[in-house]
Amino acid sequence: MSLARATLVIVQALTNHWACTPPNPTQQKSRYHTEELYILQIAPLVFKLHMIIIWICAFFEVIYYLSTLSVFGTTTILSSVSPFASPILKTLACPSTSTPRIGISPFFVIGIVAVVLGSYIRLDCFKTLGKLFTFDLTVHPEHRLVTSSFYAYVRHPAYTGSMLLVAGIAFSHLTEGSWLTECGPLKSNGSALVVWAAWWVWTLAVGVSRAEAEDKQMQKMFPGEWERYAENVAWWFFPGLA
Repeated sequence: MSLARATLVIVQALTNHWACTPPNPTQQKSRYHTEELYILQIAPLVFKLHMIIIWICAFFEVIYYLSTLSVFGTTTILSSVSPFASPILKTLACPSTSTPRIGISPFFVIGIVAVVLGSYIRLDCFKTLGKLFTFDLTVHPEHRLVTSSFYAYVRHPAYTGSMLLVAGIAFSHLTEGSWLTECGPLKSNGSALVVWAAWWVWTLAVGVSRAEAEDKQMQKMFPGEWERYAENVAWWFFPGLA
């Protein structure tokens, strides 16, 4: 494992943390679309779990990296301090094998880029909507139809960002060469694929359910303005695709 990977997983965890932190609290009395399935209403909770899991992965990857740092290519830096430090850290980080193949792969790089891009899009949406942006679907007393920034290209760019986060984290942590698949709970064959598939199905279901609900609410609140906007911006998440 390299310093580059250790640094990038920390950068990824930080950007994901910012993108998954609510910019405004939810006012429960202003919520709508509360009749959807409960599993689709828990997106704020999933964001918190999502954040915790990525920090756990980053922690163990950094721990493993520290345990492999060497002096003159032979003795690890930690072993020069204590002969037990490096083995203890290695065992803590990767108890199942002494030779995990944790490193930088093309999938890992794609994942990092996707998470950084997805985080940027979500943070820009936070800024563009200001006090209107909440993680639950709500109507603000000063609500308005926002059509600028990324909203000029797709109607629900925050969900675009969320999908990029999910894709990026899956590429980074659910493929070969990551702590989760080399040392962690997804080491067994096929488990990472099952998690990836379930995660994607849930993400898409939430995105579609919320996009439909938001469109209906905005159409009801701003009928003429929304019709013109929907005609000019026809796509939900990705121009020309969805």
